[in-house]
Amino acid sequence: MRSGRLAALAGAAFVAASCGAPAGVAGVSTLPPMPPPGGGVTAAMDDSQPGHVVPPPGDEPVRVPPPKVSSYTYAFPIKGCKVSYSRKLLVLPKTIIWAAKGCAFVSPVDGVVQEVNVKNLWTPSTDRGADREGRFVTVKGEDGVLYLGGHLDSVEQDIAPGTKVKAGQLLGRVGNTGNARDTASNLYFAISWPAAPQYWWVRRGVVPAWPYLDAWDDGNRTVSPRKAMLTLRKKMGATPACTQLCASNSSKQPTPTPDETKPPTKKKKNGGGDDDVVVIPL
Repeated sequence: MRSGRLAALAGAAFVAASCGAPAGVAGVSTLPPMPPPGGGVTAAMDDSQPGHVVPPPGDEPVRVPPPKVSSYTYAFPIKGCKVSYSRKLLVLPKTIIWAAKGCAFVSPVDGVVQEVNVKNLWTPSTDRGADREGRFVTVKGEDGVLYLGGHLDSVEQDIAPGTKVKAGQLLGRVGNTGNARDTASNLYFAISWPAAPQYWWVRRGVVPAWPYLDAWDDGNRTVSPRKAMLTLRKKMGATPACTQLCASNSSKQPTPTPDETKPPTKKKKNGGGDDDVVVIPL
């Protein structure tokens, strides 16, 4: 009787074990295998650098278009050339964009040409403020902002006051006219608001230009200086008095030494302070 009970208990235990485990061959799980960490993608190890993980091959990342932050579209004012410029205040709130002589100066925005000077009238003996930009073109953009490109070697023949232009349209060629005659070729680029020609100190620059140059070069072509221009014009007035580099030599008041005479040598872009030099490769 005792041996019969033991046999019955052993049989019951075998049945219970069979019901509590998946069916199949003993010792072999029938459950699906667990995926490895990382969603099933495994990374290779670089034998030359212990501990260094080599990412698996894949498609190039998709560049997301920058957000549209205004209704205007802008173009970098020099086209087709390697340029450099400093991201800091250089006596006046303008930017000297260094580029090879003959590089294309283009309109930064759709607009209408305001002033054109095709004569290089500046001389060191007089140093008249109105002549310091040499040959220049100003454009009143559809955004209401005035843009000046100076120190030009030449101005396109079809560019005259009243000419409608589009962003990226050729206006002239980079040079070193005006008080840049002893420097490397460059574009004197300034942002302000429209004012009568006798207020020449307004057109030569009021709004710092480099934040917008940075944005237009980096691909966000809708970043606009309009808000900054309106703020400064409200604060200063439409025709503020000249306070810097106003006198000519004829008035016997010395003019400060030019703030830049050659391209900056520190080749650094985005990743440092505001004084960093931006170098844009072609």
